[in-house]
Amino acid sequence: MPDGPPLRADAQHNRDKIIAAAEEIFLERGATVSMNEIARHAGVGIGTLYRRFPTREDLLAAAYSARFVAFAEDMRSRAKVTDSLSAMRAYLEELVHHTAVYRGFAASLGIVLTTGTAGCIATTRVGRCLLQTAQDAGQIRPDITFNDLVCVATAISLAVEQNGASKSRIALLVNVFTDGIIVRSSDRNAGLL
Repeated sequence: MPDGPPLRADAQHNRDKIIAAAEEIFLERGATVSMNEIARHAGVGIGTLYRRFPTREDLLAAAYSARFVAFAEDMRSRAKVTDSLSAMRAYLEELVHHTAVYRGFAASLGIVLTTGTAGCIATTRVGRCLLQTAQDAGQIRPDITFNDLVCVATAISLAVEQNGASKSRIALLVNVFTDGIIVRSSDRNAGLL
């Protein structure tokens, strides 16, 4: 949920309690825990929770916003010291790692990224920028969209959630995908792109 007008002090206090409770419970039990349980843990009524966070995805986005902001800053820094294809691969690998923090989060990733929180906006903006830079450099096919990247990150995240995976296995899965979207000189010479 995008940031709106400033809240009254008591409303802000309740919002902060809900986010803190959600972070704790999501880490312990995963992203599918009941909203009633989060409200109880926060010491607020379910109506208060839903007034601040109308959907689970809004609450996930708020609970994860600071991590997404840090993730986006890290990706921007990495992009300055590496080629665009490597930066795109790193973005996908790290997005999968970040999604794995809350069990069950992967299924909501695409929706969460559209909620408008500062972290989601930053994560989406840097991902779009990295993709565009790689496409402008002729390294990634021009028909690939940011939504395609989110779908792939979601698919890999779901596989990791179901089967577990090491950092090197996640890198392998990301490389399998990115190898399929790289522009090769043979594609250009054959007029395929």
